Amino acid sequence: MKYEGVTCGLAIERPGPGVVVIRLTGWDTGEFGDAPMKEVAKDFGAAPIKLFIDARAVKGATIDVSNEWALWLRANRARFAQVCMVTGSPFIQLTAKFVQRFADLGDLMRIYSDAAAFDRALRAATSGRD
Repeated sequence: MKYEGVTCGLAIERPGPGVVVIRLTGWDTGEFGDAPMKEVAKDFGAAPIKLFIDARAVKGATIDVSNEWALWLRANRARFAQVCMVTGSPFIQLTAKFVQRFADLGDLMRIYSDAAAFDRALRAATSGRD
């Protein structure tokens, strides 16, 4: 599933059972509304999913966007086995830490600044070795 907007691009991939990857680019101003959340929610079932958020190509996100994701993650916290996010800038890393705290995800959410480590974690999750 791909979303292309004026300021942002978003792709949702399912590389393996129970693994969902969101890849973001550009400036996330919320132009997709809750469509990405509804798409990810299609994977909710009996077993919690592993959500990977690739934000290394994100230049910025509005406070409203960060807040909406934090509220959604908090409301669905029990549906996640883990949430992993890679950031490409200190600003996005700070935003990710806000989401982690506000959504009360604690150790359930891992924030990566090392893209290679994130990629290894994703490969492990899709091969069932994590």
